[in-house]
Amino acid sequence: MNEVIFRRATLDDVEGIIDLCNESFGDNTNYEYAKGVFKNTMSDKNQIYLIGLMDNRIVAHTKITIIPTMFNGMDTYAIVNHVCVKPEYRRHNIATKMLDEVAKICKENNARAIKLWSLNFREAAHACYKHYGFKVDDAAFFTKDLINE
Repeated sequence: MNEVIFRRATLDDVEGIIDLCNESFGDNTNYEYAKGVFKNTMSDKNQIYLIGLMDNRIVAHTKITIIPTMFNGMDTYAIVNHVCVKPEYRRHNIATKMLDEVAKICKENNARAIKLWSLNFREAAHACYKHYGFKVDDAAFFTKDLINE
Protein backbone atom coordinates (compact mmCIF):
# COMPACT_ATOMS: atom_id res chain seq x y z
CA MET A 1 0.00 0.00 0.00
CA ASN A 2 1.30 3.47 -0.91
CA GLU A 3 1.97 6.14 1.69
CA VAL A 4 -0.87 8.50 2.59
CA ILE A 5 -0.25 12.21 2.00
CA PHE A 6 -2.10 14.74 4.17
CA ARG A 7 -2.93 18.29 3.19
CA ARG A 8 -5.55 20.96 3.74
CA ALA A 9 -8.57 20.61 1.50
CA THR A 10 -9.43 23.01 -1.29
CA LEU A 11 -12.77 23.73 -2.93
CA ASP A 12 -11.85 21.16 -5.60
CA ASP A 13 -11.73 18.48 -2.88
CA VAL A 14 -15.24 19.04 -1.50
CA GLU A 15 -17.01 16.48 -3.72
CA GLY A 16 -14.47 13.80 -2.76
CA ILE A 17 -14.90 14.64 0.94
CA ILE A 18 -18.68 14.42 0.62
CA ASP A 19 -18.46 11.10 -1.24
CA LEU A 20 -16.21 9.70 1.50
CA CYS A 21 -18.39 10.89 4.39
CA ASN A 22 -21.63 9.85 2.69
CA GLU A 23 -20.17 6.36 2.17
CA SER A 24 -18.59 6.04 5.60
CA PHE A 25 -21.27 7.61 7.79
CA GLY A 26 -24.40 7.04 5.73
CA ASP A 27 -24.68 10.82 5.35
CA ASN A 28 -26.75 12.33 2.59
CA THR A 29 -25.01 15.68 2.13
CA ASN A 30 -25.22 17.21 -1.34
CA TYR A 31 -22.33 18.84 -3.15
CA GLU A 32 -23.82 22.31 -3.54
CA TYR A 33 -24.63 22.65 0.15
CA ALA A 34 -21.13 21.47 1.14
CA LYS A 35 -19.44 23.79 -1.38
CA GLY A 36 -21.43 26.73 -0.01
CA VAL A 37 -20.35 26.00 3.56
CA PHE A 38 -16.75 25.46 2.45
CA LYS A 39 -16.70 28.75 0.52
CA ASN A 40 -18.07 30.60 3.56
CA THR A 41 -15.38 29.20 5.87
CA MET A 42 -12.34 28.75 3.62
CA SER A 43 -10.82 32.13 4.53
CA ASP A 44 -11.19 31.41 8.28
CA LYS A 45 -7.77 30.17 9.42
CA ASN A 46 -9.45 28.40 12.36
CA GLN A 47 -11.60 26.15 10.13
CA ILE A 48 -9.37 23.41 8.71
CA TYR A 49 -10.54 20.56 6.50
CA LEU A 50 -7.77 17.97 6.36
CA ILE A 51 -7.66 15.21 3.75
CA GLY A 52 -5.52 12.12 3.24
CA LEU A 53 -4.67 11.11 -0.31
CA MET A 54 -3.49 7.79 -1.74
CA ASP A 55 -3.06 7.33 -5.46
CA ASN A 56 -4.62 10.79 -5.90
CA ARG A 57 -7.86 9.65 -4.19
CA ILE A 58 -9.27 11.05 -0.96
CA VAL A 59 -9.21 8.17 1.52
CA ALA A 60 -9.33 10.11 4.79
CA HIS A 61 -10.80 13.33 6.13
CA THR A 62 -11.33 15.26 9.31
CA LYS A 63 -12.46 18.75 10.29
CA ILE A 64 -10.41 20.77 12.81
CA THR A 65 -11.84 23.87 14.46
CA ILE A 66 -9.36 25.97 16.43
CA ILE A 67 -11.09 27.87 19.24
CA PRO A 68 -9.15 30.68 20.89
CA THR A 69 -10.59 31.74 24.25
CA MET A 70 -9.87 34.55 26.69
CA PHE A 71 -10.05 32.31 29.76
CA ASN A 72 -7.06 31.13 31.81
CA GLY A 73 -6.81 27.36 31.88
CA MET A 74 -8.89 26.94 28.75
CA ASP A 75 -6.66 28.98 26.46
CA THR A 76 -6.86 27.87 22.83
CA TYR A 77 -8.23 24.41 22.12
CA ALA A 78 -9.39 22.45 19.08
CA ILE A 79 -12.46 20.41 18.26
CA VAL A 80 -12.07 17.58 15.77
CA ASN A 81 -15.00 15.89 14.09
CA HIS A 82 -15.84 13.81 11.02
CA VAL A 83 -12.74 11.64 11.46
CA CYS A 84 -13.20 9.37 8.50
CA VAL A 85 -11.19 6.72 6.65
CA LYS A 86 -12.51 4.97 3.55
CA PRO A 87 -13.69 1.51 4.67
CA GLU A 88 -11.29 -0.50 2.50
CA TYR A 89 -8.33 1.54 3.83
CA ARG A 90 -9.08 1.01 7.52
CA ARG A 91 -6.72 -1.04 9.66
CA HIS A 92 -3.65 0.44 7.91
CA ASN A 93 -2.87 3.11 10.55
CA ILE A 94 -4.25 5.90 8.36
CA ALA A 95 -6.41 7.27 11.20
CA THR A 96 -3.38 7.27 13.52
CA LYS A 97 -1.28 9.09 10.93
CA MET A 98 -4.10 11.57 10.41
CA LEU A 99 -4.35 12.17 14.17
CA ASP A 100 -0.58 12.80 14.18
CA GLU A 101 -1.14 15.47 11.52
CA VAL A 102 -4.08 16.90 13.49
CA ALA A 103 -1.89 17.16 16.62
CA LYS A 104 0.85 18.89 14.61
CA ILE A 105 -1.62 21.44 13.19
CA CYS A 106 -3.15 22.04 16.62
CA LYS A 107 0.27 22.61 18.20
CA GLU A 108 1.17 25.02 15.37
CA ASN A 109 -2.00 26.94 16.29
CA ASN A 110 -1.10 26.97 20.00
CA ALA A 111 -3.96 24.68 21.00
CA ARG A 112 -3.64 23.43 24.54
CA ALA A 113 -5.94 20.43 24.01
CA ILE A 114 -7.87 18.56 21.35
CA LYS A 115 -11.51 17.67 21.93
CA LEU A 116 -12.81 14.96 19.61
CA TRP A 117 -16.52 14.59 18.88
CA SER A 118 -17.77 11.14 17.84
CA LEU A 119 -21.15 9.41 17.85
CA ASN A 120 -21.69 6.75 20.51
CA PHE A 121 -22.17 3.82 18.12
CA ARG A 122 -18.70 4.19 16.52
CA GLU A 123 -17.05 1.72 18.87
CA ALA A 124 -14.15 0.76 16.58
CA ALA A 125 -13.33 4.44 16.09
CA HIS A 126 -13.48 5.00 19.86
CA ALA A 127 -10.96 2.20 20.38
CA CYS A 128 -8.64 3.97 17.92
CA TYR A 129 -9.03 7.30 19.75
CA LYS A 130 -8.37 5.71 23.14
CA HIS A 131 -5.32 3.89 21.76
CA TYR A 132 -4.07 7.25 20.46
CA GLY A 133 -4.36 8.74 23.96
CA PHE A 134 -7.76 10.44 23.97
CA LYS A 135 -9.73 10.04 27.18
CA VAL A 136 -13.49 10.16 27.60
CA ASP A 137 -14.38 13.37 29.41
CA ASP A 138 -16.68 13.31 32.38
CA ALA A 139 -18.68 16.10 30.73
CA ALA A 140 -21.68 15.45 28.49
CA PHE A 141 -22.11 16.85 25.01
CA PHE A 142 -25.48 18.63 24.97
CA THR A 143 -27.45 19.54 21.82
CA LYS A 144 -30.47 21.79 21.41
CA ASP A 145 -32.29 21.46 18.10
CA LEU A 146 -33.13 24.98 16.91
CA ILE A 147 -34.64 23.95 13.57
CA ASN A 148 -37.69 22.12 14.95
CA GLU A 149 -38.38 24.52 17.79
